Amino acid sequence: MLRLGITGSIATGKSTILAAFERLGVPVFSADAAVAELYAGEAVAPVEALFPGVTVNGAVDRARLSQALAADPAGFKRLEAVVHPLVRASIARFLDEAEREGADIAVVEVPLLFESGFDYGFDAIGVTYVDPAVQRERALRRPGMSVGKLETILARQMPQDEKKRRADHVFDTGGTIAESAEKVEALVSALRQRREKE
Repeated sequence: MLRLGITGSIATGKSTILAAFERLGVPVFSADAAVAELYAGEAVAPVEALFPGVTVNGAVDRARLSQALAADPAGFKRLEAVVHPLVRASIARFLDEAEREGADIAVVEVPLLFESGFDYGFDAIGVTYVDPAVQRERALRRPGMSVGKLETILARQMPQDEKKRRADHVFDTGGTIAESAEKVEALVSALRQRREKE
């Protein structure tokens, strides 16, 4: 089974690309979705212990957590030390299950794949990218996003050009969703043809 990692900076179309793989019947995993599940379950107690007052009704409140991190930027490292191992374990379970079920390709989206420095054992890496002006416009349309918050996020992320240099496959998502889906379809077709020849 080919294990493909997908990454990219904020607002560069990772979710769009992941959805395109899913529509083709490829098993997909979103690290962001896994974090959302953890913030309603396994990670609640340890995160509340790190940042008292960030949980509401038994779940981590992302707005409160963002405020706590804004007040204590060094807290990102402590948070990641708790959450990242839980996400990695979920990814490993997903990949094992996809292989057991006979999938030929499985796709895992990890926003901070390069930044984390962790080797997930992917066979190839795909990177989403878009013109920086479009990226800013998309990001600033998100609920709760501000220029200051976006700058903080971008400062923690590797520049897009560096991510593209490290990629095996790149997805320019500056066009339509349909155009992005066509690129994914072409890649899946090429990967399957390559495997048949091996």
